[in-house]
Amino acid sequence: MNFPISLTVNGVRRDIELSDPRVTLLDLLRERLQLTGTKKGCDRGQCGACTVLVNGQRINSCMALAVSHDGAEVMTIEGVARGDQLHPVQAAFIAHDGMQCGFCTPGQIMSAIGLIEEGQAGDDPERVREGMSGNLCRCGAYAGITDAVLEAQKVLANSDQRRSA
Repeated sequence: MNFPISLTVNGVRRDIELSDPRVTLLDLLRERLQLTGTKKGCDRGQCGACTVLVNGQRINSCMALAVSHDGAEVMTIEGVARGDQLHPVQAAFIAHDGMQCGFCTPGQIMSAIGLIEEGQAGDDPERVREGMSGNLCRCGAYAGITDAVLEAQKVLANSDQRRSA
């Protein structure tokens, strides 16, 4: 028995037939859609390496069944930049050395984008650290990550104010 689902992934509608209803969103993204930027870390929802945005909300894709997100909009790290133009969060991660080995970086960036879009970043480093606490960095780049999120939040807030003026 096949399970047909439809997802909009990085702005592109994808109609997919699943032969197993237990396929996680992470495995679907990586194995079927070849979007390998989303990383498989712990596969238990504890490290955040697999963070993606589903309908604008941050989720650990390793804990989400693909069939349960039929009709959803999914944003992965591959859909963040616009051509050669980096997203402000990506640019801030580079500017503040918010990465070392880079394995956790896609999940960190996706979580940071979600945190900012949720209006939860603010301008308090402790608030950012709490909001990003579901994303682990084994290299310890937390200071750069926090600084990057704070800078990106300011850049995005300023660009929003310019658009509304």
